[in-house]
Amino acid sequence: MTYAELFYEIKGKFMGADVSDIHEHLAFQFNIEDEEAGGAFYVEVKDGVLYVEPYEYYDRDAMFICSAEVLLKIADGEMDPIAAFTEQKLRVEGNIEKALRLKEIIELKKGAVQEKSIAKKAADKVVNKVVKTVAKKAAAKETKKNS
Repeated sequence: MTYAELFYEIKGKFMGADVSDIHEHLAFQFNIEDEEAGGAFYVEVKDGVLYVEPYEYYDRDAMFICSAEVLLKIADGEMDPIAAFTEQKLRVEGNIEKALRLKEIIELKKGAVQEKSIAKKAADKVVNKVVKTVAKKAAAKETKKNS
């Protein structure tokens, strides 16, 4: 995986988070230490809006250093960032208190995905009901017509 592929995959994963209730400014830089996907990018929450850009962030609150594999697992919710830190798979520099907010952003992303899934299931139920109702009415109309 190249740096560009990793960046766009991570950006897609993070952009699902609803950070509108976070009114604190957060700026995280991620340094990826891989031969092929190595590089830096940042995640920023500003005025309740999430930004993910492929640049270094010099005035960051915290910097996370890890492999692409670890970051993907964290972004997918498969690995807890605190566990990754304690297992020395993730290094953190800077404001640890703000760095802990990364977990909150990941959980907000999971919540948004779950809400979309629930909404889709509800919409599917409504569509199925409408289709059945239309089919019943059409069948009744056809029966009346043939009588």
